[in-house]
Amino acid sequence: METVAGTIAILGRPNVGKSTLLNRIVGEKLAIVTPKPQTTRNRITGVYNHERGQIVFVDTPGVHGAKKGLNRFMVGEAMGMIQEIDAALVVIDVDVAMQVGGGKGGVGDPEGTILRQLGEAGRPIALAVNKVDTLKAKTLLLPVLERLGQNELLRAIVPVSATKGTNVDHLIGELWALLPAGPPLYAPEMLTDRSERFLASELIREQLFLSLRQEIPYAVAVVIDEWQEREGKGDVVISASIVVEREGQRAVILGHKGAMIRELGTRARLAISDLLQRPAHLKLHITVDPDWTTSPAALERYGYRSS
Repeated sequence: METVAGTIAILGRPNVGKSTLLNRIVGEKLAIVTPKPQTTRNRITGVYNHERGQIVFVDTPGVHGAKKGLNRFMVGEAMGMIQEIDAALVVIDVDVAMQVGGGKGGVGDPEGTILRQLGEAGRPIALAVNKVDTLKAKTLLLPVLERLGQNELLRAIVPVSATKGTNVDHLIGELWALLPAGPPLYAPEMLTDRSERFLASELIREQLFLSLRQEIPYAVAVVIDEWQEREGKGDVVISASIVVEREGQRAVILGHKGAMIRELGTRARLAISDLLQRPAHLKLHITVDPDWTTSPAALERYGYRSS
């Protein structure tokens, strides 16, 4: 049987479940997930292998109105993928899909902008209507799917629940038809092109998002300073810096007598140990770098470099 292979970008607005969907498809936690929007900042690649071929999924930051340098980087990471991919999987929240009016197959923004640019680039598109498990009356979904089905840009429309796995296999089945024939792009044992260091830094940032409130998580970066694998002990010692913009943010992350940073450090260490499948020791430091989210040089220094 001839196999297919290609790259599919997962695109959509923030907090629609793109990262949860990627993790569900590949069966591993590659992308961090929190209830807060704009958690994903960088592209995350996940490789899905099957007897029919290989799909290289790329989870992207949510497309939103961007003003700060960091936010513009995030939107650029998403929309900049369009010329590099074979196809796209656009994800829309079911509540948003139900609220959108308009004409034939209409969608609102930013979904409309995403679809238009994909169409102009000639990229085939599938649409996942996510979070259908939250609908109390499933009959409300049918007219939404019928309206979306009139959009000529969409090759497939699948209602899914990334959290519960509902219809995800059916969605994958629809995606094969969007890809060209060819050999695998990556070795079958490869799950992602991201390094363990990057994934560890993301797990630390996940705990910061889960622990902190208001604007502070959005002013935080994580940098791995040291990574020592001790062969004799079978563990890894990691030193990481948490970068913030102001002293007040530093004080919040430290917490009373260091309680906050110890707690989030413990949770991050356990998550990293699970990722690496070996014991991890984690040392966290806090650095203040004013306005790093708006400085191009600082953004690049902390890993937010335009591709």
